Formats: sequence, structure tokens, C-alpha cells
Amino acid sequence: MKKRYNVSNLILYGFLGLTVLASAFPFFWMISGATNKSVDIVRGNVFPGLYLAENIKTLFTTAALGRAFLNSLRNTVSGTIASLFICSLAGYGFQIYRDKAKDRLMTVLLLSMMVPFAAVMIPLFRMFSQAKLLNTTLGIILPSLSTAFLIFFFRQNSVSFPMEIVQAARVDGLGEFGIYARIYVPVMTPTFAAAGIITFMGGWNNYLWPLIVLLKQESQTMPLLIAAITAGYTVDYGMLMLAVTICTLPTVIIFFTQQKHFVAGILGSVK
Repeated sequence: MKKRYNVSNLILYGFLGLTVLASAFPFFWMISGATNKSVDIVRGNVFPGLYLAENIKTLFTTAALGRAFLNSLRNTVSGTIASLFICSLAGYGFQIYRDKAKDRLMTVLLLSMMVPFAAVMIPLFRMFSQAKLLNTTLGIILPSLSTAFLIFFFRQNSVSFPMEIVQAARVDGLGEFGIYARIYVPVMTPTFAAAGIITFMGGWNNYLWPLIVLLKQESQTMPLLIAAITAGYTVDYGMLMLAVTICTLPTVIIFFTQQKHFVAGILGSVK
């Protein structure tokens, strides 16, 4: 029995090792490609090279990397904070307050998730154009401030929120917004962390809507910058790999620093 157990463990760890290798290899190739010449990457070289300094010089000379990075950071951080505030308030209200019509409204919100963005893209552009919100941070983040997924996510995690605390706070004279800010937010920290990671990654990697609403090069974000690098007749793959590596860093840092909270929030646990 012990021998069979060891063999099964060996097979399991071997499978997990291959899975990790297959998942991590694209990231390794991306980082390695940032240190190689374009011709070496085309030839299939996956080992690190000595061309990193030249790629950095070329990238910062030919592309406005700093401006695009700051644009993406400003749009994503402001959009994430605003979206967490609005969607958490909505999720809190859907779960805490008792009303017969709220379940029907939640059904409508969930049905809205079935509508593809391409179906509302043109009406949204016309609305934002008439409101003079093109090439603005508000024009980028406004469509994603309130999403049905995040509202549903907060509502489902709020099921385990202790109602006795809310009732005790009301008896003590604490207002509804005070309950939200001083009790709900601290207790639901893992949920906020998980929702923040999801929202940040979605906003940082957003390509289609910024492509439509940003008409000036000065407002260019990182995904648009990378797309512009690949739009030429000849592509410098070393510079491209370096730009993709820099674009990936914020999401990697956010995920690994908040990994424990992310797992707890996804599982719906409340500390």
C-alpha cells in the first residue's frame, strides 16, 4: 500500500510540475525575449541574452512609455476605487435591506451580463461624444463604474455578514453609511481585495473601449502603446517583449501582494 501511495504521489507531482512549467514558460519567454535581439527571438531563442540595455534605449526613444504607463495607472486606480465603492454599496444594500422588488432588480442586472459590449459600443460612443467626455479619464472609467458582476459578487459575499452587528449598531445610533464605512468595509476586507484585483486587472488590460474613446496620442494607455508597436511593417520583438514585461508588472505585483486576501474573498469567507 505504501508503494502504491508513493507512485500516485509521484504521478500527481509530476502532473502538477508539468502544469506549472506550461503556465510559467510564456512568462519566462517574455522576460528572456526582453534581453534578446529581434532576430534571435524570431529564430526561437528562449535563453536570456545581453541586449536588454539596447532594448530599453530603443523603447524609451521610439515610444512614450512613461506617459502611457502613467495614463494607464491613473485610469485604472481611479476606476478601481470608484467601482469598489459603488458596487460594494449596491451589494451591501441588496443583502442588508429587505424589499420584495430587489430580487427582480438583481435578476435584471444579471441578465444585463448577457448583453455583449459590442452591442452597446456605438451608442456609448455617441453618448460620450455628445457629453464631450472623449479623451478624458472619466470617459474611460464611467462605463465600468458599476458592473453587474461586482454587485453580484459583493451581494453573495455579504450573505455571511452578521446581521446582528448591523442591528446592534442601529440601536446604538450609528447611521447607515457609518455602518457601511466603520463595520462592513473592515469585515469584508478579503472581498474588497478580491474585487479590487479583478477590477484592476480588467481596467489595466482594457483595450477596446480606450481604443474607441481615446482619440489623441497623448491619452494613450499601455495596451494601446503595445498595439502601436506591433502595427509597423517591421516589428522589433525585443522592444515589444520589454514593453509587454513592463505592462505585466503592475498586475503581477498586485496579485502576489494580495494573494491571500484574493483567495479568501473568492471563497466568500469573512474575518
